[in-house]
Amino acid sequence: MSQRDTLVHLFAGGCGGTVGAILTCPLEVVKTRLQSSSITLYISEVQLSTVNGGSVARVAPPGPLHCLRLILEREGPRSLFRGLGPNLVGVAPSRAIYFAAYSTAKEKLNGVLEPDSTQVHMVSSGMAGFTAITATNPIWLIKTRLQLDARNRGEQRMNAFECMRRVYQMDGLRGFYRGMSASYAGISETVIHFVIYESIKRKLLEIKASTSMDEEEESVKDVSDFVGMMLAAATSKTCATTIAYPHEVIRTRLREEGSKYRSFFQTLLTVPREEGYRALYRGLTTHLFRQIPNTAIMMCTYEVVVYLLGR
Repeated sequence: MSQRDTLVHLFAGGCGGTVGAILTCPLEVVKTRLQSSSITLYISEVQLSTVNGGSVARVAPPGPLHCLRLILEREGPRSLFRGLGPNLVGVAPSRAIYFAAYSTAKEKLNGVLEPDSTQVHMVSSGMAGFTAITATNPIWLIKTRLQLDARNRGEQRMNAFECMRRVYQMDGLRGFYRGMSASYAGISETVIHFVIYESIKRKLLEIKASTSMDEEEESVKDVSDFVGMMLAAATSKTCATTIAYPHEVIRTRLREEGSKYRSFFQTLLTVPREEGYRALYRGLTTHLFRQIPNTAIMMCTYEVVVYLLGR
């Protein structure tokens, strides 16, 4: 792959991630709040007044709409965009690194394994995920801390620089890499997603190749191709997210400030023991409502930019 092709994939990946992050940020905040252990922040004062301290953990956590309403009432609309700064700082390089690593790895592996096979897609996506996670984990930790910083209207909000200072004071440099083990476990989601996505995409290309059409019809077909890619991305991401979702909850718990959660497996055992197995899927509905359009927007933007720059 030429240097120009690599730069095209870098730019396209960055554009796709940025557009998706901006449009779906409020859902990201709600999802993170639901995943956290601080459910008492979202239980109304009436409920808390009727439940003793030892029973709070057994109170049913709020749903997405309840959580959204409480954030708007107590913290204001701006809180729905908490963590957007680090997200924008991190999403472009993260997606750029990911897509560049993915396309480079696939190019190399196609010369070793069967070209465009399932094995090539799995290994390529796994290597790309590992590379991107290792490089950008500190940014995502800051984003999560800011999203969990629930303060009422009028109170001084913690900014990214203050958050960085607090992380360093409490845990040193190691603190910026909390939750990375859960992110590595989440590579399985990415692998499943890209295997299904590439399979659907290949089928769409085969259907297009088997259909004869003149040049005028071909230009119309190009537009439908991008719609098909969006649907392919949404379908593949739904399957992958549902299977691998518990790692999201574990990652959020590990990134909480002053958290009692210390490692991936310790958290995996602690959460079901204290809150039940359903807690491992808390926020899944919100995550799907966010992730599906986010992934579809990201992948479509990526494919469009690659197509336009590659003409």
